[in-house]
Amino acid sequence: MKRPLLQIMNVCKRFGAMDILRSVDLTVAAGRVLAIVGPNGAGKTTLIKSVLGLTRPDAGRITLMGTDVLGANAYRSSIGYMPQIARFPENLTGGELVALLKDLRGPTALLDTELIDCFGLEQALEKPLRVLSGGTRQKVNAAMAFLFSPELLILDEPTAGLDPLSSSVLKDKILVERGAGKTVMVTSHIMNELEELADDVAFMVDGRLAFSGTLDDLKRVTAQTTMERAVAAMMMRDCAEAA
Repeated sequence: MKRPLLQIMNVCKRFGAMDILRSVDLTVAAGRVLAIVGPNGAGKTTLIKSVLGLTRPDAGRITLMGTDVLGANAYRSSIGYMPQIARFPENLTGGELVALLKDLRGPTALLDTELIDCFGLEQALEKPLRVLSGGTRQKVNAAMAFLFSPELLILDEPTAGLDPLSSSVLKDKILVERGAGKTVMVTSHIMNELEELADDVAFMVDGRLAFSGTLDDLKRVTAQTTMERAVAAMMMRDCAEAA
């Protein structure tokens, strides 16, 4: 069993009268790819925002590499985040964005520019971000997430808007980073894509964690042969229990 990199312990979050996260307990092992799946409104985004410090839980504890993240800031330098839709400063060029991030990280930051090279972004980085196509902006989004070789990568629908070649490049990069001992949390509605990548699966529904384990375990407990069928079976089971 690999050491835990991230631990989420009894995390709860309410917005008004709605329970968004209900006592979520999740351990994310180092050097693994964890797929977070579930229906819309299950609490996946709120859980990710809690790890990033963008949302403060009402109860519970989150630790990254043994350090409590609630109320802290320095831990974020160990995380690379790729949101589903990146909100870039529209007046900057991609190159200026890279320079800005380097300044924020400090002069000792080591850069991983492999995706910039593999995506062929050199010329695109010379242009204002506002004029780039959606697919190119998504490539920049991915390259920025990996740029500082973080210990934890959080990727939200990472291949959305990418062509098949660029999608393959990104998935290969994820697997390379996992092989180097990095940890990846990824959300996607494309199950066959997750099946290529995931070692472990966290299935969320109604703010609670309904399943956490390996992909093989998920297939076994649902008696299904593919991740798509296994997740569909979990959703059907939850609907039957709620009826």
